[in-house]
Amino acid sequence: MGKGKGMIASTIIMGILAVTIFFIALARGEGEHIIGLKAALRMTLEILPLLVLAFLLAGLVQALLPGAQISSWIGEKSGLRGILLGTVAGALTPGGPFVSMPLAAGFLKAGAGMGTMVAFMTSWSLLGIHRMPLELGILGWRFMLVRILSTALFAPLAGLLAVVVAKLVKA
Repeated sequence: MGKGKGMIASTIIMGILAVTIFFIALARGEGEHIIGLKAALRMTLEILPLLVLAFLLAGLVQALLPGAQISSWIGEKSGLRGILLGTVAGALTPGGPFVSMPLAAGFLKAGAGMGTMVAFMTSWSLLGIHRMPLELGILGWRFMLVRILSTALFAPLAGLLAVVVAKLVKA
């Protein structure tokens, strides 16, 4: 399935689920459908500015960095260096999935390698520095240090494994 078709299928499935749940809430007759719509509007207004900026950033990355440069730094042939760059970039990327996923999509479209982007997303989820102040304050420095040291190798390993899996899937 192509990239566009996958997005269309996901959108259709999400639409069917949303409409189904809406009608279930409506049928209950207790106003849950209105509460749900208000909650959805609130979330949309909170997240929309971040989404717009993340997509703008992803588009600018594609436009400003030449494909040849992206390819040499983090493309399929960049090897371990690209995977390590993806790991560092993922750890340094602030925010939630509304920031990291559009960035990863932008890099993929600009020529980044699968292994690099798997390392990026894995690092973002495991090592993200944006969580460290809260983690330090709630769980303490010892826990944070042990967690970081025990998970630091996962992102590069996931990137290397992704290179192998991507070749198998392509075949």
